[in-house]
Amino acid sequence: MRYVSTRGSAPELGFADVLLAGLASDGGLYVPETWPTLPPLAELRGRPYPEVAVEVMWPFVAGSDGDGLDRASFEEIVAGAYATFDTPEVCPVRPLGDVTGPRGAVPLHLLELDRGPTLAFKDVALQLVGRLFDRVLGARDGRICVLGATSGDTGSAAMHACAGRERVDIFILFPDGRTSEVQRRQMTTLGAANAHAIAVPGTFDDCQDLVKAAFADAGFRDEVRLSAVNSINWARVMAQIVYYVTAHLSVAPDGGPVSFVVPTGNFGNILAGWAAKAMGLPVERLVVASNRNDILTRFLSTGTMAVSEVVPTTSPSMDIQVSSNLERLLFERLDRDGAALADLMARFRADGTVSVPAPVLAALRDEFDAARLDDESAAAVIRSVLGRTGAVVDPHTAVGIGVAEELVGDGVLSDPSVPVVCLATAHPAKFPDAVEAAVGFRPELPGHLEDLFDRPEQVEHVPADLGAVEALVRAELRR
Repeated sequence: MRYVSTRGSAPELGFADVLLAGLASDGGLYVPETWPTLPPLAELRGRPYPEVAVEVMWPFVAGSDGDGLDRASFEEIVAGAYATFDTPEVCPVRPLGDVTGPRGAVPLHLLELDRGPTLAFKDVALQLVGRLFDRVLGARDGRICVLGATSGDTGSAAMHACAGRERVDIFILFPDGRTSEVQRRQMTTLGAANAHAIAVPGTFDDCQDLVKAAFADAGFRDEVRLSAVNSINWARVMAQIVYYVTAHLSVAPDGGPVSFVVPTGNFGNILAGWAAKAMGLPVERLVVASNRNDILTRFLSTGTMAVSEVVPTTSPSMDIQVSSNLERLLFERLDRDGAALADLMARFRADGTVSVPAPVLAALRDEFDAARLDDESAAAVIRSVLGRTGAVVDPHTAVGIGVAEELVGDGVLSDPSVPVVCLATAHPAKFPDAVEAAVGFRPELPGHLEDLFDRPEQVEHVPADLGAVEALVRAELRR
């Protein structure tokens, strides 16, 4: 498997080089040169999650034997990554009951992606990515410096996955005061010499801009051997494809179509669902569920991406206005024309707004729907789900469930023969204030995190300035 940049002018790379590079040298994102085909679903049905994961991901990795990623080694790495989850199912599915639409009752399901060590869907990919870094760097006798930005969950999952790894230093920028306290403490209480939590004034988009600027600084990038764990890194998206396949196997035993509703800000999670469909998974609709920061919903409605002010919400991981992974989808819908995509993204960066051609918007609407939910409605969903199922969901997941219920009622997801799967992206205990405001009690942290609020914090503060970030990395980097 070879990988190409969405902007068309970076060299093609193999998997191991894409893993370590993260962002392409031309500022684009790497995608597979061709999309492989999934194995027949009947061959995957009933097999353990790690086995399905290897079957789905191996075509993306094949050819990296010289970097220690032969098939047997990859199987070992995958098994180790998912042994860290609190259930052998890794990403279990639970029924949420039926929702009545104009054509009858539509079955609703919840895909639980919060069973990893940091209680968020990011663990599914990052527990794997940390181990892949170790194997490839060991084979090459190399080191990397990981620099990432987080709106909350990526940071804790990435730092946990990389903490203590001898060949990796990791620096995570987060918007000061705009994560939940649990999210922040998961980053600031690790106590690992190679893991650094860095508070930046502003929004997630400000943090992401700093990361992209650091990668664009070729001298700095080469000096510190920069790499990425944000979903700009292809390996993140690759690992997330798997749970769309296992969820489908769970809810559609006859192999029929399934629709997925995904609370999303940076578009990486739902892009993995699109990739699964491109590989042959029978997916009916992919639904973007937004909070008030609804640039994706507005884009799919109008064809225009227009940045507006980021509004703090009870679902802070979606408080984003620049959705990086949308670039990968636009590359596909522009017939993989890297120059056209590069021009589009340059205009968006310069003007804060850009429109896609009408045929591109029509192609996107053929596969995607979108809707938004405000904080008050999300709180009502948390109460409703608790009342009818006994389950407590976090505010991001509530946005997804609420959007699913709305679209079933409106007839968009109206076929009773097509199950709807909502992605539960985080544990409710990561957002105790929002949950308590909705239902009157605070969800408890799992046992391995019950002392989180007693652990000492270590956090560094820098201004939203590239020079300051680069200076901090140089000062703290282990050589």
